[in-house]
Amino acid sequence: MIDLEALCAERGLRITDQRRTIARVLSESDDHPDVELLHSRASAVDPKISIATVYRTVRLFEDAGILDRHDFGDGRARYEAAPEAHHDHLIDVETGKVVEFVDPELEALQRQIAERLGYRLVDHRMELYAVRLDREEKS
Repeated sequence: MIDLEALCAERGLRITDQRRTIARVLSESDDHPDVELLHSRASAVDPKISIATVYRTVRLFEDAGILDRHDFGDGRARYEAAPEAHHDHLIDVETGKVVEFVDPELEALQRQIAERLGYRLVDHRMELYAVRLDREEKS
């Protein structure tokens, strides 16, 4: 779990009570919530938090580099705390479930491809879109 509240302090962001609540909700999330889901969770803790506050806070955290924004093809921006360690995503296109994974062989292959093309890989983002095999076999 990444402590977004501590990252805010490290980056010199002013942390209001509502930002603290939003940071804690994000830190405790084991999924990739969109703003509406984040608002629902945060307002369960503090009913005075408006959707506008959540939008502003998410933008602030994203600009500060402590929150990553993802577009997994479902038309909603989804968020996660900027990870300490790199990982990729597999998205179940039927359910929207997001599975995080790390594959050392894949990471090595990506570096090799960049080098073969005359580059040094400095960053990447990989998203795989899939359907479960057991669902596909029943069709």
